[in-house]
Amino acid sequence: MAWFKKARKPMVASTASSRVPEGLWVKCPECDTVIYTKDLVKTLSVCPKCAHHFRLTAAERLRTLFDDEHWVEHDAALSSNDPLTFTDTKPYAARLAASRKSTGMKDALLVGAGALEGIPVVVAAIEYGFIGGSMGVVMGEKLVRAIEHALERRIGVIIVSCSGGARMMEGALSLMQMAKVSAALARLDRAQLPYLSVLTDPTTGGVTASFAMLGDCIIAEPKALIGFAGPRIIEQTIRQKLPPGFQRSEFLLERGQLDLVVDRRDLKGTIARLLRFMGPDHAATAN
Repeated sequence: MAWFKKARKPMVASTASSRVPEGLWVKCPECDTVIYTKDLVKTLSVCPKCAHHFRLTAAERLRTLFDDEHWVEHDAALSSNDPLTFTDTKPYAARLAASRKSTGMKDALLVGAGALEGIPVVVAAIEYGFIGGSMGVVMGEKLVRAIEHALERRIGVIIVSCSGGARMMEGALSLMQMAKVSAALARLDRAQLPYLSVLTDPTTGGVTASFAMLGDCIIAEPKALIGFAGPRIIEQTIRQKLPPGFQRSEFLLERGQLDLVVDRRDLKGTIARLLRFMGPDHAATAN
């Protein structure tokens, strides 16, 4: 009766070549759609089904705005020296070292000069992966230098915010950057040069309380969390339930706190139109 029995082949572990490569697919946290990573890149990391905006790195942000993904980086070598020798659950120096290793950046701000639809402009983008995009002495200094570069070239400034607020490991020195950057933006305003502020998810704390809300035009991505303190802290303080959508872009637009809510796929074109309307003669060089 042996010929009626089906011989079983031993199970063989799958080889590495048969596995799905890690990072090939991404699941949208909003609608649970599984998206091919290369397709997501084509849509600027916006879900093609529900338009959920995935978070971008600072470098990715600049690539979406500058023509031919080309820009000249400014002040890349500036880095914090841990002025207070601060330690909480771990030394601040260790946090800095870990963030530098994971992001490849010296601090939480990337500044570049280049052309946006042919218009010379300076763009500063905050890297959330570097200690929550927190603002310390280095970010404040780089922002001021970016503004001074724009003043020298007579071109506009764009700041893309994605931050948890001031970097409290640098104490009062981090809070001073709020006034320092605001004063530099006042000089830009007196020179009649445009400053466009782009708010992404999240934009909170001292960044919101200073330069993020000082733009000649304040633009936000859809459903971005924008505020000073988080909703949970506010509910605990006032002991009331907050309304639906509180501190989200659309909520703030309805109440006059923002000028525009723009899909990322339309952002570059919108900024270009604003710069043409607001900007000076664009004969200046971008570098």
